[in-house]
Amino acid sequence: MDLRELEYVAAIAEAGSISRAAERLYMAQSSLSQFLARYEAELGARLFTRTGGGVRLTGAGEVFLRSAKDILRQYQQVKAELKEADLSHSGVIHFGISSFRGGALIPPVLMRFRTEYPLVDVVIHEHNTNVLNRKTASGELDLALVALRPDETPEDTEAVLQDEVCLVVNRAHPMMEYVHFDSSFRPWAELRDAARFELLLSNPSTVLGGLAEQEFEKLGLTPRAVNRDLTAAFAMEMACQGLGLAFTYGSCAVKRSDVEYVSLGREGYFVDLVLVFPPNAHRTRSVRALESMIREFYRSRIV
Repeated sequence: MDLRELEYVAAIAEAGSISRAAERLYMAQSSLSQFLARYEAELGARLFTRTGGGVRLTGAGEVFLRSAKDILRQYQQVKAELKEADLSHSGVIHFGISSFRGGALIPPVLMRFRTEYPLVDVVIHEHNTNVLNRKTASGELDLALVALRPDETPEDTEAVLQDEVCLVVNRAHPMMEYVHFDSSFRPWAELRDAARFELLLSNPSTVLGGLAEQEFEKLGLTPRAVNRDLTAAFAMEMACQGLGLAFTYGSCAVKRSDVEYVSLGREGYFVDLVLVFPPNAHRTRSVRALESMIREFYRSRIV
């Protein structure tokens, strides 16, 4: 017995006709009829009853078909597992992350991943969250780490970690008069007080730019800003020099003697960092391994 014979029997049963099954199998009807007669003789049992409209399974045929389908299913599963095992040690993963956040968060994880999967290439795609979501949804990326407001994070999705949105303040800036130091985590200030000064803003299509616009609107304030389309990295560097106030993430806050990273309000403002995947796509073992390493590395951490 070989698997092709099982497939022939399954095809005949599904089609209910030797001629239709032969068409699906791209073989001559006579060849399939001869196969079935020979095969039934070898088994010593009739699998099909011939009818005017085709064939139907006998009792023995139903028993045989159940076992045949189980064997074929197990064979396909083994093939898939072998293919995945092979791909887990070679291949390519397309991983998306914000260029601003990526340099601070991902290299340590990639170093460990390379050690365990040296033949898997991880191609980094740097975009803002909105672009990453679009590219992941279209299947261009295998996974991406994106920032979402807590009210945007799906209930069935576990955040990798929480990232705080902070205000970047040079210690010589007059904003320091409004900064409070009675918190054990970070100094804090009210966003309303920051609106007194020049703001260095990112485009509202980005998460940081959109959050700033949204929060100022809630307060009924229009921020003073000459620059409203800066990258997060550029805005942060300008703020570090005292050229205004900028928003950044805790994960991107680099300690400097002349800069304070200030929480927005006493409780702070946080976004969820969430791993997203293409809808209904099969995740290879290597993709699942990278996901697991990212989650393990940042479990229970707030930045």
